[in-house]
Amino acid sequence: MSSSSIRFYASWTDAALLEAVALDNRGAFAEVYERYWYRVFALAYRKLKSRETAEELVQELFAALWHKRTEQTIAQLDHYLLAAINHRVLSYIRAYRVRTHYATYCHTVQIETTHETEESLDASDLSAALLRSVELLPEKSKEVFRLSRLEHQSVEEIATHLGVTSKTVEYHLTKSLKLLRLYLREFMVMLAPFLLFIR
Repeated sequence: MSSSSIRFYASWTDAALLEAVALDNRGAFAEVYERYWYRVFALAYRKLKSRETAEELVQELFAALWHKRTEQTIAQLDHYLLAAINHRVLSYIRAYRVRTHYATYCHTVQIETTHETEESLDASDLSAALLRSVELLPEKSKEVFRLSRLEHQSVEEIATHLGVTSKTVEYHLTKSLKLLRLYLREFMVMLAPFLLFIR
C-alpha cells in the first residue's frame, strides 16, 4: 500500500472506515487495525501479563472483525473493540482456570492413587473408571465435557456450537468435574477392601 493511500485512510472517520470495510475495502481495514491495535493489545496485556496470549487474542479479534464485516452493525468502533477484547480476555481466563483446575485434579487423583496402594493401581483401571464416570454424566454436561476435554474446544467455541451462553458452558464443566470427583471417590472406596487385602 502506498504512503499516499495510508495518509488518505488516516483522515477518515471510524464510521466511514466501517462502511468501507463492509464493502471489502482492505485499505480501510488496515487503517482500523493501525488505529486501534495497540490500545486493544495494551488492555489485553494489562489483564493477562502475557504478550504472546494478548497478541493471539488481538489477532483473533481483528480476524473476526474482518470475517463478520457484512454481518454486524457497530455504533462506536473504539468502544466495540475494547469491549470485545475484554470479553475474549475474560473467556480465556475462565477457560484457563477450568483447564488448570482439571489438570490439578487429575494430578491429585494420581498421587492419592499411588499412596493408597503398595503397588500402583493399574492405569487402565483408572482410565476405565473415568470413562464409565463420564458416561454417567447428564447428557448436556457429558456433551460439554466431551467437546472441552476430548476435542479441546474453548468455552466460547462450545457455546457457539451448542447455541448456549458461555456461562452455561462453564456451569456444565464445573458440574461435570464435581460429579466425576464424586464418582471416582466411590471407585476408590469400592477398591478399599482389595487394597487392605494386598497390604
